[in-house]
Amino acid sequence: MLLTAIQTTLQAHADATRAPAMRAYMREQFTFLGITTPIRRAVCKDLLRNKQSAPELLALAQQLWQCEEREYQYVALDLLARHWKSLRLTELDQLLALAQQKSWWDTVDGLAGIVGDMVRAARQQDPAAQDCMDAALAHPNLWVRRIAMLHQLGWRAQTDTTRLFAYALQLAAEEDFFIRKAIGWALRDYAHFAPEAVRSFLAQDGQVLSSLTRREAGKHLDKD
Repeated sequence: MLLTAIQTTLQAHADATRAPAMRAYMREQFTFLGITTPIRRAVCKDLLRNKQSAPELLALAQQLWQCEEREYQYVALDLLARHWKSLRLTELDQLLALAQQKSWWDTVDGLAGIVGDMVRAARQQDPAAQDCMDAALAHPNLWVRRIAMLHQLGWRAQTDTTRLFAYALQLAAEEDFFIRKAIGWALRDYAHFAPEAVRSFLAQDGQVLSSLTRREAGKHLDKD
């Protein structure tokens, strides 16, 4: 059973001397085996290599999500990121459900990248595919809203700028740190590709954004 193989492999590489610092970095919210990212990916690479169906991928990810140590959730993200092309938007709700369990920026941002890849691919066949992110932006869970705000990271020329800026304005009034940070991050990411577009948006609508968001959005622009 693949889950058992992953557990055996990770436990064999656990490092109790590293675990406390990793736990502290995550504000004592999660326990860790003490395995660094390069080691985790190296030792699990062959285990995650074989292609699986969407139901198999999601079932294993959900099982890994229930394991206590945080590295298991990271392996789930590695698995989904490696095989995201097997997933369709019909499975989006299951990914967003993972975002609402053991939620913190580390796993949520990993899911945002996977969701973004899925949405961008689906949009090539269905121009309305991105509508699912409009719904996610209005979700009562802040981590789902963060995924919606971040899902276009790295899209560059394929970015839906109307959505990017509209999402920023829709979330602007929120006081949560992780939402404000996400808005700034999304804008800063796009500013690497289209600095004038972001500069213009900030000049026109920046006054409704939090100071944190403006600082994040303008970091790249300040260097120009």
